[in-house]
Amino acid sequence: MAGHSKWAQIKRQKGVADQRRGAVFAKLANAITVAARNGTDPEMNFQLRIAIDKAKAANMPKDNIERAIERVKGSGGAVLEEVVFEAYGPGGTAFLIETATDNRNRTVGEIRAVLNKYDGKLAESGSVGYLFKKRGQIVLENVNAEEAELASIDAGAEDVDADSDSVFIYTDPKELQLVRKNLETAGFVSNEIGFEFHPLSTIVISNKQVAEKVMKLSEILDDIDDVTNVHSNIDVAPELLQ
Repeated sequence: MAGHSKWAQIKRQKGVADQRRGAVFAKLANAITVAARNGTDPEMNFQLRIAIDKAKAANMPKDNIERAIERVKGSGGAVLEEVVFEAYGPGGTAFLIETATDNRNRTVGEIRAVLNKYDGKLAESGSVGYLFKKRGQIVLENVNAEEAELASIDAGAEDVDADSDSVFIYTDPKELQLVRKNLETAGFVSNEIGFEFHPLSTIVISNKQVAEKVMKLSEILDDIDDVTNVHSNIDVAPELLQ
């Protein structure tokens, strides 16, 4: 299934990642709070463990992590809900936009404004989602790609892909915890782990203007405070991203 990491590779190449923004702690805290609704013990709640590991990797203070968990125990605070929005982008592209929000109307308004600005529009529920498959994803950096691929297969991964800098490992969502544990036993440790929506097929963008517009759309969507992740089915040639 080579090519399933196209969007992940593109985002990393362009630097479209939470780590480059000042709002990183707020986004990480929201992810922790949402995950903690299914249990506040990270040893029993793998989604929470992933969220905490990401926060620690971003040097988020321990107090911030604890406060994010306590938000699900306390009273009087706004309740966060996970909402996935579907959208069309320039050039016939599709987007899934994951959010954690305490005000759905505000979030919808912000997303719609950005889409309108960059020739996109919100789609009805189900009209885009079927184009994607949810998978577990682990990213390894600074490793021997061949050794990592063999170890990933032995660990139970469904698929492995790589670019010049990183190795992308894909799993069945239910097997992500086991594959991660097996990889750690084999000496491959990663804090870049989570659940992603991967396109079943991609839209090749060969026009530079369209490529710039669709990448700008993804960046601005990702900048919205309530947005936790942006997924797309675009495939842009590297030379168009220079």
